[in-house]
Amino acid sequence: MTVETVARSPEGAVDPAALSRTALAVREHVLAIGAGAVGTHIGGSLSAADILVALYFDVMRVRPHEPGWSGRDYFVLSKGHASAALYSTLAELGFFPRSELASYGHPDGRLMAHPTPAVPGVEFATGSLGHGLSLAVGLALAAKRAGRANRVFVLLGDGELQEGTVWEAAMSAAHYRLDNLTAVVDRNRLQINGSTEDRMRLEPLADRWRAFGWQVSHADGHDFAELVPALRTPPVPGGPAVLLADTVKGRGVRHLEHRKQSHFAKLGPDAYQRALAALRAAA
Repeated sequence: MTVETVARSPEGAVDPAALSRTALAVREHVLAIGAGAVGTHIGGSLSAADILVALYFDVMRVRPHEPGWSGRDYFVLSKGHASAALYSTLAELGFFPRSELASYGHPDGRLMAHPTPAVPGVEFATGSLGHGLSLAVGLALAAKRAGRANRVFVLLGDGELQEGTVWEAAMSAAHYRLDNLTAVVDRNRLQINGSTEDRMRLEPLADRWRAFGWQVSHADGHDFAELVPALRTPPVPGGPAVLLADTVKGRGVRHLEHRKQSHFAKLGPDAYQRALAALRAAA
């Protein structure tokens, strides 16, 4: 990619068809990783794929061939178990060769099951749930104090919101009026042990965030016509914003959708081919 940044201008039209093609490629990579030697967290990676594609291919300012560019927008994958989706998105954008995705989870490779800064485009090692928002708050606060225009985005899982550290970070972000920070909640309503509402009820989720001083918006997390404008829009000056993105665990593979069994899977050859066929048929 030869352009300095990959983000479209805020006034630019959304191209859902192009973004959908990229998201399909990302999901195909996720399934291939899931068919590898160690498997992966398929369900949450598939639910997050459209959010990641919207951010990296339309919204965020990044330079794939200069990952440490000081003018970049920052992204933190707090739900680090969805690393397969993040790595696939970064590879599609050119941060590293697509062929490297085949090394996922191998001890002699750098694509570990949870993100690591050894991978171009990854800011922090994440995956211990509940800590990504704190890291994003630190980035946003540092940028504001330095007078820099970097935006900071963080993607959280909804089950992760049961962690107390999330809400400590949320209070901090509001206290410091971090209007360069946008959190996105991948609201697929499932976690490893079942429904988020059965384990520790999150609703009314929007009211909870507002009570902590955040601006709240909603979008269909699989509709680029909704998702991209919501992510492009910066928070209103004076405080952070959160986008509650309604998603489907296992999105795109019908027999995996809405199933907690898709949380982690190692696909055998037949299961992989079946999942890939279902994904392409639904595209």
